Amino acid sequence: MTPEEILAIVGGYHGDAFRVLGPHQVEDGWEVRAFFPKATSAAVVADGIETAMEKVDDGGFFIAQLPEAPGDYRIAVTTGDATVEIEDPYRFATVIDADLLRQHSDGVNFASYEFLGSRLCSHEGVAGALFAVWAPNALIVTLMGSFNHWCDRQHPMRLREGGVWELFLPGVNDGDTYKYSIRSKFAGYHQQHADPYGLAYELPPKSASVVTSIDGYEWADQEWMDTRAKKDYLKEPVSIYEVHLESWLRGPNNEWTTYRELAVKLVEYAKRMGYTHIELLPPAEHPFAGSWGYQVIGYFAPTSRFGTPRDFMYFVDQCHRNGIGVIIDWVPAHFPKDAHGLAYFDGTALYEHADPRKGEHRDWGTLIFNFGRNEVLSFLISNALFWLKKYHIDGLRVDAVASMLYLDYSRQPGDWEPNQFGGRENLEAIRFLRLFNEQAHLIPGVMTIAEESTSFPGVSKPTYLSGLGFTMKWNMGWMHDMLDYFSKEPVYRKFHHNDITFSLLYAFSENFVLPISHDEVVHLKHSLLNKMPGDEWQKFANVRAFLGFMYGHPGKKLLFMGSEIGQPWEWNHDASVPFELLEHDYHRKLQCYVKDLNLFYLSHPAMYEVDTSYEGFDWVDFRDSEASVISFLRYSAERKSFLLFVCNFTPVVRTNYRIGVPQAGVYREALNSDSYYYGGGNVVNSGDLHSEPIAAHGRSQSLLLTLPPLAVIVFQCTA
Repeated sequence: MTPEEILAIVGGYHGDAFRVLGPHQVEDGWEVRAFFPKATSAAVVADGIETAMEKVDDGGFFIAQLPEAPGDYRIAVTTGDATVEIEDPYRFATVIDADLLRQHSDGVNFASYEFLGSRLCSHEGVAGALFAVWAPNALIVTLMGSFNHWCDRQHPMRLREGGVWELFLPGVNDGDTYKYSIRSKFAGYHQQHADPYGLAYELPPKSASVVTSIDGYEWADQEWMDTRAKKDYLKEPVSIYEVHLESWLRGPNNEWTTYRELAVKLVEYAKRMGYTHIELLPPAEHPFAGSWGYQVIGYFAPTSRFGTPRDFMYFVDQCHRNGIGVIIDWVPAHFPKDAHGLAYFDGTALYEHADPRKGEHRDWGTLIFNFGRNEVLSFLISNALFWLKKYHIDGLRVDAVASMLYLDYSRQPGDWEPNQFGGRENLEAIRFLRLFNEQAHLIPGVMTIAEESTSFPGVSKPTYLSGLGFTMKWNMGWMHDMLDYFSKEPVYRKFHHNDITFSLLYAFSENFVLPISHDEVVHLKHSLLNKMPGDEWQKFANVRAFLGFMYGHPGKKLLFMGSEIGQPWEWNHDASVPFELLEHDYHRKLQCYVKDLNLFYLSHPAMYEVDTSYEGFDWVDFRDSEASVISFLRYSAERKSFLLFVCNFTPVVRTNYRIGVPQAGVYREALNSDSYYYGGGNVVNSGDLHSEPIAAHGRSQSLLLTLPPLAVIVFQCTA
């Protein structure tokens, strides 16, 4: 040790603190060296013997001379009139196994959350916490927090293999807050960062990470997990209620509802409404509420806005105990530039791509992950598996997949660089997505869903068939065509008939989810109700007809909160869904319709068992553009049962309308969106309807029906 090294420790820029601090053998015995910036005196306590330490630098550097190795010593530190005995963190051996660090560097460790971040533990019989962070281009990383009065010099960390810095700090408790102070080797960069692997964060706008344990929660959902593992969700009913937790339901003073309150209120509501799954806009920690969670800082931390990590576990647990799955939106495409986050983490483009043509989303003001870097692969895939394993999440809906797949996504010519083969595909991102899906599907019963807005081939095909490996993909084409069609006055719909039939040309090219998501009810796009033309009656009738066709169309279902009650204005993330509207008939009856539609969907296998094949769907008639009427059949597996859907998308009652049916028999109207109970005019087909041997639509048997206006009716053969 040289005087210059003492100055470096005191000044906070020594890159190898363990070479200086702690116990060291010298020519005439042993020295214990310690750094306490605010201490007035210190002493080594070993085997009951106290040895005073000499203060060799006014900055707080102390040395004790000992005749022999001190063993498991402590240090008595006096500051003013107070003296406390502490364990010296610089006397402990390394904690993280070198093989784990090599796996992290190689991009093959997908449980890196087990050794990176902060973890309460015991080491060499002493209780404390292990802190570890990846910062390969740092000159020095120091740990600062509530346990050292936020001093950014007192606790320098140890550099390990692969650029990981670690420190076991005794005496750290659950709830302590912390950050890493990072000085880079380059350009004098010095910044305080939250923990990329932090398990909890302070309530925004505060930004420190919080030491916490997520182990030991007693899950009560084993029956759900066992059942889930046996399901093929492509052949199961999937009706998803998409929710923004911050604005689903607020208190009387506009305060947030907690995870534990949501575990009662939201779970009870979703169960009563017949949904199979709740999908949460990203629950991971994010500093700016206006990003709705899509600009993530704490990838491993449920947002503290609504409670603790254990509170979030309780919410998921209660969902499962009530038969409801939980899907979360996951954001591996990009991250924000906030100084305390991942951006420019160690003074270099560490998590992001260094080339701005690959590393920046200018439209969104965010940075793009470097998917070709091994450690970033470890981070992202470990994060996905973390939510699935630690929080029992049932599915991940991956945000902005299209932005990941294409190098020229939202870029002008000259602002992107082709891949090695001259193409526009991001080969590194494609490799990442395939690897992510392969790892996620090793967990029984897990589903992955892509928000992918292009015609990229094989998004929901297995990776062994050169697909991306997702379970399902959002059908954005269907959504845009249908919303465009329904926004038109009915008198003009006959000129746009293809909008409601075109989707069946590609409906089975992927495993689709039919989404009406949060993105479609903001930014001047209008709410679902106010997309519809006409007076109040027509708007509600159009919504009911739209949803009836959506549930009859092949594909799983997703509906954003508020749409089920006919919210008339756009979604506002700062206010509740206006459930007070349920005092009015139209809104209450629409909610009743959505509930019955879900229950009808759940109870009829023909609506969900064959969603991904032509074997589950037959057109009856798609040619009646003049009347804007379509009709089709949905079949269960092996065609054991079927349902007949007839859709009239004009406000005209059509009497004596003949529809061909697949077999002779007695038919009954099983669902009618024009029912009085749903706010309609109650134009119904009552009682038993006997098919007649009159040919229609290429079939030998037919029914003579009355078609209600702006409505979808469903018939079932009963005999």
